[in-house]
Amino acid sequence: MLQQHAERAAKEHPADKTPRDQADRRMCGERLHSVVRPVLDGLIAELQGAGHQALVREHIERDDAYPSVALSFTPQGGLASALIFRYDPRHGIVVQREVKHAPWKGRPPTGTGDRLGTIGIAAVSESWVETKSLSFIEAVLKVN
Repeated sequence: MLQQHAERAAKEHPADKTPRDQADRRMCGERLHSVVRPVLDGLIAELQGAGHQALVREHIERDDAYPSVALSFTPQGGLASALIFRYDPRHGIVVQREVKHAPWKGRPPTGTGDRLGTIGIAAVSESWVETKSLSFIEAVLKVN
């Protein structure tokens, strides 16, 4: 069985798939940097102006991970929650969030992660990023 697998794997041309994947990764990294990052930077300024803590982490040039941009948001007196825009080779750009509840509200401090949506790489727009980001911020403020 292993020999058959090795023979089939040898017939496939991984080089045929790699350039397409690398091109998609590069295009996704560029879209995350040029579309998603500026919207999140604007939100950070507003959140910090309201007395909250927020920062953006960007990983778009790494070979060992898919490109991603994440917003970490800590409301006053609450726990840090995260909103992540990342590349998924099957879906394009996936948005996930992890909202952590305030410990004094009688809930465990663990977060709940869920997927907010997916979109094609070329279809990402500022309004889509704003919608997902505001939904996330609203959820964090609601539980804190």
